[in-house]
Amino acid sequence: MNGPPLPPGVSEGDFRLALAEFTAIVGREAVLAGDVATQAYLDPFAPGDAGAYRASAVVMPSGVEQIRAVLGVANRYRVPLWTVSTGRNFAYGGASPRLAGSVVLDLQRMNRILEIDDTLGFALVEPGVSYYDLYRALKARGSKVWLDPPAAGWGSVVGNTLERGYGTTPYGDHASMQCGMEVVLANGDVVRTGMGAMSGSREWQVFRPGFGPSYDAMFMQSNFGVVTKLGIWLMPEPEGYMVCRYAFRHDADLERIVETLRPLKLDDTIQSNAVIESAVRWAAGVSTRSQWYDGAGAMPDAAIDAMARKMGIGRWNLRFCLYGPQALVTARRDIIHKRFAMIDDAQLFDFPYRDASVEPTGGGDRSQVGIPGLDAFNLLNWRGGSGAHVDFSPVCPTTGRDAVRQYRMVRERAAQFGFDYYGGFTASQRYMHHVFAAIFDRDDPAQSRGAGDLVKALIEDAGAAGYGQYRTHLAFMDLAASQYDFNDHALMRLTGAIKQALDPNGILSPGKQGIWPQRSGEGGR
Repeated sequence: MNGPPLPPGVSEGDFRLALAEFTAIVGREAVLAGDVATQAYLDPFAPGDAGAYRASAVVMPSGVEQIRAVLGVANRYRVPLWTVSTGRNFAYGGASPRLAGSVVLDLQRMNRILEIDDTLGFALVEPGVSYYDLYRALKARGSKVWLDPPAAGWGSVVGNTLERGYGTTPYGDHASMQCGMEVVLANGDVVRTGMGAMSGSREWQVFRPGFGPSYDAMFMQSNFGVVTKLGIWLMPEPEGYMVCRYAFRHDADLERIVETLRPLKLDDTIQSNAVIESAVRWAAGVSTRSQWYDGAGAMPDAAIDAMARKMGIGRWNLRFCLYGPQALVTARRDIIHKRFAMIDDAQLFDFPYRDASVEPTGGGDRSQVGIPGLDAFNLLNWRGGSGAHVDFSPVCPTTGRDAVRQYRMVRERAAQFGFDYYGGFTASQRYMHHVFAAIFDRDDPAQSRGAGDLVKALIEDAGAAGYGQYRTHLAFMDLAASQYDFNDHALMRLTGAIKQALDPNGILSPGKQGIWPQRSGEGGR
């Protein structure tokens, strides 16, 4: 692999001057350059050549004033910066920049938990705070509030929320549970959104809109500013909880599962996000593919059926959690049981009601009571070798017809590329996140390229069918953005106008979510 590339349009001399000025601002130990340093920021799950998105250097500020000074240097030398919180955005690009040669602005040193309010249930955190960090802080103070962790607890609370990540408790829509931001704009101006715009505000983390226009959502999945503080609402600890799991024997049950689930979510009988998992997704968390099938191509139905029977799981598996006093939880459980028992051969598992202080015994259930973990990475062992995955993540209306349509589309296309359908749906009231992972051995170039080609094809298939991505790997950001084409891409024109107004030099995360500065030209290429 060749050495790190220079930032596009920046001479070697100017880049050295910029690095020297960055060093004067943040300290020598907080500026990383050279082969070893930048290689550590490559995407470990890249579906193709990870070097195609290599950074030129890394700068790690420790506070807002250092960020402002770094932005001043970047504007002066036209050095593009790619902002990450902790850089753990695996399956979507990790810490790699969309534009090769960008300097990674790594905020991991900004790791303070600035406030926890047990009475109103919120926390105010910096970008370097992980879900593990916040969980440990809550436990240490004996807080009676829970956080909602995503699949991987080592990620940043700020980073995951800004990417509209999600979890499985009633607070699982992280973007909806965000309240109040501090943002450094490209020109160095520091803005606090919502009620934070008032000095000394006592309401910053409790009322998102503020007075006048509301801007919080503008800084999610965008490159309009650097978020340095973020408020997140936390779930009051319930009296107790009950983990629920159902198994459905037939592949064709998916439509009825979703149709049964939707009204139970809409009327809040099921409070948590509900997860519908395919048999392969369940099996990949606890076994390897070769235990069940060692043939070429995607696993056939007969092999999946045999695996499911042996493991005591369904072709589709539903899990969720109920919260509150035991009498209320039991009443909810009985209603839900009755509805799902109408599906032929459904297996309804009964789990005990537990006091909130008692942790679940199953690792996969711990996130449903606010305990972060890393169980999601068990899937890496599924195909053997150096496991990696890249995700395809369309939004799906909570209807059986849409779920079946997406499932068939993805499974059939995946089989054409030799991949198993590792997927499932996480259901909110009116929409579901449908996440499919193309699992591959990253040491096998053919598998790696195949995973990338598959996701590209799936994004195009979904767009043609009227389904958009909620999130995607940086290699496919332009393609995913291009699917939003109403009125000749009017939304992107609006986004581009805002980008030009806020960041005329195009220094902040060029190419993120398909948003390129004007000076990059069409598509940044």
